[in-house]
Amino acid sequence: MSALNGLDRETFVSRFGGVFEHSPWIAEAAYDAGIPKGTETAEALHRLMTTALEKGTEAQKRALITAHPDLAGRLAAAGRLTAESTREQASAGLDLLSDDERRRFTELNERYKAKFAMPFIMAVKGCGKDEILAAFNARLENDAAAEFATALKQIERIALLRLKDILP
Repeated sequence: MSALNGLDRETFVSRFGGVFEHSPWIAEAAYDAGIPKGTETAEALHRLMTTALEKGTEAQKRALITAHPDLAGRLAAAGRLTAESTREQASAGLDLLSDDERRRFTELNERYKAKFAMPFIMAVKGCGKDEILAAFNARLENDAAAEFATALKQIERIALLRLKDILP
């Protein structure tokens, strides 16, 4: 896909609207801002899309965060994650948790949501369970503003990894 700037809006949004979890508004805003020539790599498209995200409202950003599933949560157990989230969680071994590990993830998810009113978000591709659990525990010490910013940075990382799966 070397000519992103030649795509019509519908095709662009269809192709990239799921890069940010259940938030096609980011792809729409990126397209509407104009796709400059040279936007042919995952990194270049990521810069364009994160600029669109940054220009979003606080409500749009919160909706983006809350659109993410819990790690190893009920949606995963029910097979109701997006294909991308399923692959990402499986790459970290979250589909193979023991009963004790699943209980630990559930407990941490609940504590995190009780404190921050949003799901814990981490770009887990390439991470192990212990690394994820350590991040959970460390981030539970954050204040709400810091954690909101951290969640958005993790979402940006997830988007870049997803774009790298689509583009060179």
